[in-house]
Amino acid sequence: MTFQDLNITTPLRNALEDIAITSPTPIQEQSFSTIMSGKDMVGIAQTGTGKTFAYMLPILRMLKYSKQKNPRVLVLVPTRELVVQVVEEIEKLTAYMNVRISGIYGGVNINTQHQALLQGQDILVATPGRLYDLVLRRAIQLKSIQKLVIDEVDVMLDLGFKFQINNILELLPNNRQNIMFSATITENVEKLIESNFKSPTTISVAASGTPLDNIKQTGYRIPNFYTKVNFLKYLLKDKERFSKVLIFVAYKRMADKLYAELEEYFQDECTVIHSNKTQNYRLRSIKQFGSGFCRILVATDVMARGLDIESVSHVINFDTPKYPENYMHRIGRTGRAEKQGNSILLTTEAEKESLQKIEALMKMPVPQVDLPKEVTVSSELIPEEKPRVFEINNPSKNKDMDAPGPAFHEKKDKNKKVNLGGSYKREIAKKYKKPKTRGDKNANRRKKK
Repeated sequence: MTFQDLNITTPLRNALEDIAITSPTPIQEQSFSTIMSGKDMVGIAQTGTGKTFAYMLPILRMLKYSKQKNPRVLVLVPTRELVVQVVEEIEKLTAYMNVRISGIYGGVNINTQHQALLQGQDILVATPGRLYDLVLRRAIQLKSIQKLVIDEVDVMLDLGFKFQINNILELLPNNRQNIMFSATITENVEKLIESNFKSPTTISVAASGTPLDNIKQTGYRIPNFYTKVNFLKYLLKDKERFSKVLIFVAYKRMADKLYAELEEYFQDECTVIHSNKTQNYRLRSIKQFGSGFCRILVATDVMARGLDIESVSHVINFDTPKYPENYMHRIGRTGRAEKQGNSILLTTEAEKESLQKIEALMKMPVPQVDLPKEVTVSSELIPEEKPRVFEINNPSKNKDMDAPGPAFHEKKDKNKKVNLGGSYKREIAKKYKKPKTRGDKNANRRKKK
């Protein structure tokens, strides 16, 4: 099937020809007629299968020219980088159309975005947090939204956007079309669908947790951090084979530590991205890696979701993720658009259970390969890998759990409250006589004189 068979308009067809896309992917082909019908839809597909074009092509096919200021299409995505990416993809499709598009995300001046919205927009791509802030500012009204697209909703819920998403949904008109695309459907996502979707049509190109066939997976059992670093240095020496490498780690602190080790060995070839970096730094890192200026990018899991970077030769999982779904999203960054991809998974003894969960989700084992003899096995451990020492017989460490805290003290006798009844009040009255005139502070003083 070609895009001409889908009966898309000439401007869209010309835009697709400019970017050398001739035929739709399975998810694009199957979802086109459902979205065109106006029904609610839930699409389940692996990353790298063209989900952005799957929902934007039919929406743009139906979108008519309008001068109204309030947007008619709202696309919610979890991260700032994904906002920028989706806006770029829509701009490619609308090269021959008169469509106003705006991207809304945090980390930049909200006043600039406020002014842009006041100029009028047709399509709004936003993260839930910044969009909700602008709604509270009355910079935008959502009463004209006809199409709502929620992309990677499970990540948004994991990042704590449930409150903002529910409030945004309440502000939208009831008569709208809801479209959702995701690689995995969790229990929280199902609740969101039940509460807000009207008899949605589910289109599943592959079951959740099914890896792409064109991704070659390889696993290595490696004892510790520094041995993993030695192994990476051994692999990355081959610049021709490892031409564009995306390395995933679980934590921001570990990402910085690994980046420092690799940057020392591969100067000017590495960059890093995680949520503690500034927005400009993050966008610059993605641009440098995407353009080939840097061939090694160290990233955390949150940054993995939705990023579409062409021709990633290898995805290296520096650690084995605790949640198997994260592994699926990591390896989905390679082998995109039906190209051949490679995934390498490094597993320590402590991560063995996580590996079993991944294999259970995929219903297939990750082929294990022996560590090359040229790689030096280090005995040095980082603080996170060292065993915790508990001093059982140290009397200074033993605490009485029932003892009062450091702020507790016994009251002095004179401060203890004792109910002495009426006689106590009479004694106090004798000692501290009331002033003759109400409010006369000097009455008692004059009497004493």
